[in-house]
Amino acid sequence: MVSITDPYDALLVVSFGGPEGQDDVIPFLENVTRGKGIPRERLEEVGEHYRLFGGRSPINDQNRALIANLEHELAERKVSLPVYWGNRNWDPYLADELARMRDDGVKRVAAFVTSAYDSYSGCRQYREDLWRAVEKVGPGAPHIDRLRHSFDHPGFITANADGVVGALGDLPPDVAAGARIVYVTHSIPVTMAETSGLTGGAYVAQHLAVAEAVSAQVASRTGVTREHDLVYCSRSGPPSMPWLEPDVNDHLSLLAEQGIEAVVLAPIGFLSDHMEVAYDLDTEALATAKELGIAAARAATAGTHPDFVDTVIDLLLERAAVERGESVVRASIGAPGPAPDVAPVGCCPNLREDLPALCGVDSPPYP
Repeated sequence: MVSITDPYDALLVVSFGGPEGQDDVIPFLENVTRGKGIPRERLEEVGEHYRLFGGRSPINDQNRALIANLEHELAERKVSLPVYWGNRNWDPYLADELARMRDDGVKRVAAFVTSAYDSYSGCRQYREDLWRAVEKVGPGAPHIDRLRHSFDHPGFITANADGVVGALGDLPPDVAAGARIVYVTHSIPVTMAETSGLTGGAYVAQHLAVAEAVSAQVASRTGVTREHDLVYCSRSGPPSMPWLEPDVNDHLSLLAEQGIEAVVLAPIGFLSDHMEVAYDLDTEALATAKELGIAAARAATAGTHPDFVDTVIDLLLERAAVERGESVVRASIGAPGPAPDVAPVGCCPNLREDLPALCGVDSPPYP
């Protein structure tokens, strides 16, 4: 009898990783920035963000919770499929997890990457790391198929809309009705944004589509149509290199000048509470809003929301059906449309060097 998850033996959650304590902070940041020539002083500066939280990133615990919820939901659907977890930059490392899967007899795995949008850092760089992990494991490494990006799935929209509605309820009632929604994502270099996706510009276009879809759902549920913006956080790199703007703090200052009294900060660019959410929004941006006299509340990330858990499983079942040769109707919010299952040639290029990457049309053969 064919299982609904055939031909896959396992699901692999692929994430960024984060430190678990003070002693991990600098080694973790060295992993993240290896080969980029980032000075030690800058690592120490960023490390202070982690040290405010005991040196522990919230991303790992959120991944553990996501995996527990995925396992529970699969069991509820009477689907027997193990769930593994591998990180790019910290334990459990991808290569170690792939070796464990090989030893467990896993032959083919569907990989869910905890990055919802097209860009080099959110797409091809993960694929490069997957290739390095497979190469390190060598013969017997499981064959990996990456699931398509989740930004386009209606469950992702509903999870974020719930977060915005919840945050609206946290605002003072006298200003909540006029609150503006400020959607936030990670800033990236302009050149990376311009080359994201197959034809360029996908990173911004996908975020704008999500912001529109979430805003429409919030308006339908609250009866109020609100203005909204897309802004950025966590800019890094030399001042001479253009990155996507406006910065969330600069934008809050502009809104204060315009007389805006309340905002919801909605981190649609993050699937869980990365340090960029915990520090850049919960610490810096909320403090900026307070200084400016703006009432502000932060919406929850999609994280472990039931609709997002269902989204991951839906993407798994969708890809499994495709691999079995079945006709599939993809759940989608519409334009710009679902990302492809297999990365096309030229998708989200590495502008610094040409490195092999897994899960693409032009991927090299397995070792």
